Amino acid sequence: MKGNVILAFTTAGVTRFHPPIGPRDPELMRALIRLALDVSDDTPLLFIDPDTARWMHDLDPGLVLVLDRNNFEYVYRTADLANLPGKKYLKIRSHLNRFRKNCLNTVELITSQNREEVMEFLKKWDEWKGCKKNLVLANEIEAAHYAVEHFSELSLRGLLIRVDSEIGAISLFERLNADTALIHFEKGLPDCEGIYKAINADTAAVLASEVEYINRESDLGVGGLREAKLRYHPHHMVEVYSLKRPNCE
Repeated sequence: MKGNVILAFTTAGVTRFHPPIGPRDPELMRALIRLALDVSDDTPLLFIDPDTARWMHDLDPGLVLVLDRNNFEYVYRTADLANLPGKKYLKIRSHLNRFRKNCLNTVELITSQNREEVMEFLKKWDEWKGCKKNLVLANEIEAAHYAVEHFSELSLRGLLIRVDSEIGAISLFERLNADTALIHFEKGLPDCEGIYKAINADTAAVLASEVEYINRESDLGVGGLREAKLRYHPHHMVEVYSLKRPNCE
């Protein structure tokens, strides 16, 4: 619409919107806000970058725009994730070394030759996590299956770790821009302690010669996930705002 893409998404019957992607158009933004307030809940617009939030506030100072910590994205130095330098990574290095000592493992790129094995791995992860009982995990595993099925069309790349010849962990990623890669999915089975630390470090090692930063996305407000992401000491966070309904506590 008017040279913009407008994304809407519906989860559990609630529809929310992204701000328009394209040339800034005050009339279009006001129309979208009116629509969102009509059909959505108390948080009708999400993932608003700081520049857009300032522009929206200039259009209408009465808008209630709040920092959305649950959707901040974690950005790390690639070299830090690959090398785990210094005392602050001591525990992670210890767990990683224990994994490499105790678990016979090999690392491979994901290709068309091993893609079917990756799909089988995702089914095992699905069963282990009980994704059907958790709406977020159910949507996530569906997206992961889609990503692997359309691996080439989406220009994705991936890495896998085999433990005793069976796939024990995978990562799916792509180049986000000139200096940053984006990790879309990182999954591991519980058969060998430390395998998540291994897939994290091995993926960073692959990307270390290509990009300065790795974006590992948000924590969605999940306590354990937040603790795990903070443990790796992000270089910075990508902040986003949400639009709240007026007079909403």
